[in-house]
Amino acid sequence: MAEVATSATSDQLLVVIDPVARQTDGESVRIVKDVLSAGAATKVCLPEGPEEFARALARRGSRRPVVVGDDRALLRAVVQLHRQRELSECVLSVVPVGPALGVAHALGLPMGAVAAARAVLDGAERRLDMLVDDSDGVVLGALRIPALPAAPAADASVRPWLRTCQSLVRTLVPARPARETVAPAPGPSRLRVEVDGVTLVDLDHPLEAVSVTPGSGGGLASVEVRRLSVGAEASPLLATGRTVTVTGADFRYRADAGVGGPVRRRTWTVREGALRLTVPR
Repeated sequence: MAEVATSATSDQLLVVIDPVARQTDGESVRIVKDVLSAGAATKVCLPEGPEEFARALARRGSRRPVVVGDDRALLRAVVQLHRQRELSECVLSVVPVGPALGVAHALGLPMGAVAAARAVLDGAERRLDMLVDDSDGVVLGALRIPALPAAPAADASVRPWLRTCQSLVRTLVPARPARETVAPAPGPSRLRVEVDGVTLVDLDHPLEAVSVTPGSGGGLASVEVRRLSVGAEASPLLATGRTVTVTGADFRYRADAGVGGPVRRRTWTVREGALRLTVPR
């Protein structure tokens, strides 16, 4: 994580208020608008959906964008600016309002409406590392790959047609010795994890979880791999690097506020200081 202690104050702000914030906490939104309009020239935009949200950012001109919303609004703004190749040229301000604020909190943004609005006006710019994958996806906080979930067993009690078919089959097919059936259990992931081209763990080692976090300093991500252990708990494998490649059979991953996949291969690369964010001094 690289920091640049420069002033983030601007005379002109484009305040984009996410619809979820307006619906869930209208009072905080009102407070934010009052504080910002008292301290700077503001243009308020009230998009009704992602397309209007994107258009507002694209047409911001010389105004500094201020996003009022939760983690999904924050990520939407970062992805939009990244795909327009304007993220490095823009200082983004965010006022966290809404139901999901874990990423905003981890990035050092104030949780109170007044404190967050004042940070927009009087805060400083901080440059933060982020992860970008080979499909142009963005990760700000943490990337996690959990173990594969258990396959759901069929429940004939709620499917009358299935129970009828099973009864018909039993009348047509000669009876066979009963076999013991075992309900499927949560299965470990079998993944190859490579850090800067070096294999940290291969497919022959079942895993419990993999986590990748940007911002460890110097443009490096922190990687932790937890292997499945029998008996004593196995120590996690730790590494740092600029690129992380995961390969395996149709795995899913949690990235900030969303879930990606299934994919069989994905590479994440650290973009050093790519996010220019306003934070309190």
